Amino acid sequence: MNDFEVIARKGKEAAFRLNLLTIDKKNSFLNRLVVLLRSNAKNILGANKLDIEKAKEYRLSNALIDRLSLTEERIESMAKGVEQIAKLPDPTGKILDEYLRGDGLLIKKVSVPIGLVGIFYESRPNVTIDCAVLCLKSGNACLLKGGKEAHYSNKALIVLIKKALEEEGIDPHAIQLVSTSDRNELKALLRCNDFIDCIIPRGGEGLIKFISENTSIPVVKHYKGVCNIYVDAEADINMAQSILINAKCQRPGVCNAVENLILDKALGQSKINSILEVIYKQGVELRVDASLDAMLVGAKISTRVAHEDDFYQEYLAPILAVCCVDGLEGAINAINKYGSGHSEAIITSNQQTAEKFLKAIDAAAVYWNASTRFTDGYEFGLGAEIGISTDRIHARGPMGINELCTYKYLIWGQGHTR
Repeated sequence: MNDFEVIARKGKEAAFRLNLLTIDKKNSFLNRLVVLLRSNAKNILGANKLDIEKAKEYRLSNALIDRLSLTEERIESMAKGVEQIAKLPDPTGKILDEYLRGDGLLIKKVSVPIGLVGIFYESRPNVTIDCAVLCLKSGNACLLKGGKEAHYSNKALIVLIKKALEEEGIDPHAIQLVSTSDRNELKALLRCNDFIDCIIPRGGEGLIKFISENTSIPVVKHYKGVCNIYVDAEADINMAQSILINAKCQRPGVCNAVENLILDKALGQSKINSILEVIYKQGVELRVDASLDAMLVGAKISTRVAHEDDFYQEYLAPILAVCCVDGLEGAINAINKYGSGHSEAIITSNQQTAEKFLKAIDAAAVYWNASTRFTDGYEFGLGAEIGISTDRIHARGPMGINELCTYKYLIWGQGHTR
């Protein structure tokens, strides 16, 4: 048995023991962790500073450094997320369905934890806290594999997690941090089929592809966020400008930031120019399709002509691909073609147009007159999220404690035989 099999076996054994934890014990752990996060903020920031220094040496982009960076406000946000999760009801033990047969045999379908969950992620150290607490609240043990760029931050956070587990008398192997960046070693971990029940990768396309190709363990894919916003001919232009600035510029390095802007040709040149000028003044590079490029005579912006591949890109940077379409049908076709099934939005004052868009778009989250930046476990009232699933089976969209559960059947008999 190799080292990873030992780690996975201990995690699986811890998962069995977690099944017996009361909801009060789970919440006690969460509340203790909140106190530790707040009282150790300086230590966490000190560790994060080391990661930031390394990131600059590696010449990571500003957007990726932003994803990596912690502040007092972001640590407080983590703590509030844990508090919110503590207030949520226990997702396990719910009766999902119940059936009493004519002969008196009682059958219940009940929610239960998945078991041992392996989570692979990059950059953002807050994911360490989010995943740890979501798993424990839902009765799952977890193996956390963060990226090397957040090495010091993750170590500082796991120390606090282990301290909270110890103080609450919970098996310390319920939450384990796996420290390796060697791809061959990761392959060994991905072969621990006898112990790991599910794998959730959070990161770039390369990471997700590597994991999917090297394991037979079920994978819930949190794929790239190629998010689109369509501005309809009947849109409020001031609203459109405000939403676009939020969706593109607030944090361009996150998965729910908009990457493609779809404009209705019927908006006309003046409105199109005003929308693009506002975005351009925010320092966003605009890559426009050929038909739009020909329309931008007199606009106070500079652009480059977009290639077809530009509309499939998750930039995670202040870059926006822009195209014009003929009305709603053109927008629906473009978004279903280019989008990754993450988050899409329409800006319009026409309810009939909006409702058709909401039904026709194939994505985990579809918005009307709102920024795609709301696709987030905390914003959805889930406390936090394991990630944003772009799969269609089991979990879709922000994946919280309920999506970390499966079910089993419990059957009560009185000497029944078949």
